[in-house]
Amino acid sequence: MSQYFDNDNSIKSERKIIKFNIFDKEFKCYTDNGVFAKDKFDYGTRLLLENIKFNKDNCKVLDLGCGYGVVGIILKTIHPNFDIDMVDINKRSIKLAKDNLKLNKLDCNVFISDVYDSVNSKYDYIITNPPIRAGKDVVRRFLFDSYNYLNDNGEVWFVMRKDHGVKSIISEIDSRFEYKIVAKAKGFYIVRMILVK
Repeated sequence: MSQYFDNDNSIKSERKIIKFNIFDKEFKCYTDNGVFAKDKFDYGTRLLLENIKFNKDNCKVLDLGCGYGVVGIILKTIHPNFDIDMVDINKRSIKLAKDNLKLNKLDCNVFISDVYDSVNSKYDYIITNPPIRAGKDVVRRFLFDSYNYLNDNGEVWFVMRKDHGVKSIISEIDSRFEYKIVAKAKGFYIVRMILVK
């Protein structure tokens, strides 16, 4: 069975628009079969965005595993000075993210990347809802390979469910990072990792 991190061209396209509210603003996005959270704005992603605290007005941000683009779109709307890159391995997700930026009259840099393979920048923030179904090794790449893509004191913010192994992932965070569990709700954990150099 195909997953949202696959590029399966046999999945029939059935585009639709979903609408949702966050930060007292309404957003609309195209979604489709074969992408993560195609029917609604994912609760874990909402919780993640509601808990992130940014320490400056001009941040460079990576939306890692961007799906159809909700994180980048929301952040660029709320923080227009942010320089945001959005990456995903799924070609359909990337096309949707580009179309959703146009739909919301925003400009971010969107490109295909298998985790960090096509990333050539460093960031103040890497924000992700990692693809659990891709397996723990992929999740570890999302989180721990961030070391090479963060500016000094850069931060990784991620959301993961308790029953998806967040405690075991937290136990693997090594001395390159300090971490804090920022919030818990409905089985979701919001975790902040800060690069120590």
